[in-house]
Amino acid sequence: MDELIASGALPGSHLVPTVRGELLARLGRRPEARAELELAARLCANQRERSVLLRKAAALG
Repeated sequence: MDELIASGALPGSHLVPTVRGELLARLGRRPEARAELELAARLCANQRERSVLLRKAAALG
């Protein structure tokens, strides 16, 4: 994941922080996961997807 981010292959895409947030949540790194999901929501153009991302972020505390 870090290599993908460093490569800049998907600049401005909400997909990278979404996946990173999900992985961080699974690792129990809740504050970092929440920040990534919030970033993904800001980058996401789709309102429904944005709502899901914000709900997931809020659930992390």
